[in-house]
Amino acid sequence: MADTVVVTGGLGLAGRWIVDSLRTEYEVVAIDRRLPESLDIEGVHFEAVDLTQQGETLETILDADPETVVHLANIPHEENHPGGRVFENNAMSTFHVLEAAGRSEADVVWASSETVYGTHWPDPELPAYLPVDEEHPVAPWNGYETSKLAGEASAERVRNAYDVSIITMRPSWIQIPGEYVITELRESFALETAEPMGNYWSYVDVRDVVSFVEAAIQDPVEGHEVFNLFGPDNFLGIDTAAALEAGFGGLPEQCDLRGDDCAFSTEKAERSFDWEPAHSWKDAQSEPISGPAFS
Repeated sequence: MADTVVVTGGLGLAGRWIVDSLRTEYEVVAIDRRLPESLDIEGVHFEAVDLTQQGETLETILDADPETVVHLANIPHEENHPGGRVFENNAMSTFHVLEAAGRSEADVVWASSETVYGTHWPDPELPAYLPVDEEHPVAPWNGYETSKLAGEASAERVRNAYDVSIITMRPSWIQIPGEYVITELRESFALETAEPMGNYWSYVDVRDVVSFVEAAIQDPVEGHEVFNLFGPDNFLGIDTAAALEAGFGGLPEQCDLRGDDCAFSTEKAERSFDWEPAHSWKDAQSEPISGPAFS
């Protein structure tokens, strides 16, 4: 019998792609606030759960008895929600999901965010060094970013309490092949002002997130480890260091960027899982790739 994997946020932007990929090798329990239009998806059992409610979260995950829990459910930004609501939803749901995984003795792969590095301040500061790796200081600014750091603290707590493997992902802005929303930003970019700066023009293709999750499920870590997930380059198509220097008026003393390299390092993921981002916006933004059939 195939191993069971619980995926929260199973109808979300990345969740649908991960569920669709995992269902060919695993029995998948996909959790979201609602059910999809059709429940007739081979290899997937859907559950409608409010993850901010501890009781139903524990009941659903413990009943599933999974080998791995992939936690993706969250409010992804503050554009349409008060910061306090975002923090409460994300921090509480992550605590409950990871607690349930620990009690189930299940390994965990879950999504924090690259925004914890402080890249989305109104006036972001120059990084201490480039490229930014997992050891770089964090600097949350809003409720969303703070909720992700609270989640990382919950991950550490669950690892200490239950001694399960926990892999924390810090993905960049996830893009869908053929639907890259970064195209408009690239077209509006002006080197003279380096605007819009955002997250140093980084992104990651959803298929690269899927491949990392698959690798992480197959090769759990000892304890709790954090991994950056980014595409191989910036989405501007110009020299990264030049764009950063234009935006900040200078570069850190330690700067090891070449050409349009991403400003964030994924070397740790490469060392640990032999994982590298395989998709660049240069091809993926117009690729005619069909996504999951359910939503």
